[in-house]
Amino acid sequence: MGSKTKRHGLITRVWHWLNLVCVVILFMSGLTISNAHRYLYWGEWGFSPDQAWLSVPRFPGWLTIPTNYNLAEARDWHLLMAWPFAVGLLVMWIAMLITGHFWRDIRTRLREWKPTAIWQDITEHLKLNFDHEVGKYNFLQKLAYGVVLGIFLPGMVLSGLAISPGFEPAAPWIVELLGGRQSARSIHFIFSWGLFGFFVIHVALVILAGPIGQIRDMITGGNAAEEKQV
Repeated sequence: MGSKTKRHGLITRVWHWLNLVCVVILFMSGLTISNAHRYLYWGEWGFSPDQAWLSVPRFPGWLTIPTNYNLAEARDWHLLMAWPFAVGLLVMWIAMLITGHFWRDIRTRLREWKPTAIWQDITEHLKLNFDHEVGKYNFLQKLAYGVVLGIFLPGMVLSGLAISPGFEPAAPWIVELLGGRQSARSIHFIFSWGLFGFFVIHVALVILAGPIGQIRDMITGGNAAEEKQV
């Protein structure tokens, strides 16, 4: 994903900051859309609270885009950010596969799934020791990035298309694949909060590892010889 002397390649850095802007606006405008109907269902349909598997709290204005309740404007923001979000993810995946970044740095090995190895990774994280001897990431980092890049982000695109009123008639197979329109909406909600959880943990680890150096390296590329990933 770039020069061998850089910790982060150019495509990774551009995608990281573009994706941050997209995800924040998508999440906050999504909260406004959630406020329009706060009940989640499984299957093809659902209308009333007694059919819902979850009643979502109403989110305050300081958490939403726009800050006042305006469903049409929230949908405009959501659609505006959905395209760079989806295209950016596609470009990132193509780059990861062409350069071998995914296979080399993010793919987990069978030996890493041993309980003793996983426990050692957990205890080192609890000690705030993020150094590791071999490879760019340790097992927990590979697992987290793999879930985000391979499940959460593509899942957000797919479920978002499934519940889009304009796209659903053109590709009804996506709705069927996800178990119905209401199931797609529930999956979209679950994955969005999964991304929020990753975001919180990621920011916490960046702060613990030294935020100035981490942010500087994600802007300039950093030095591969000073590898310390979070």
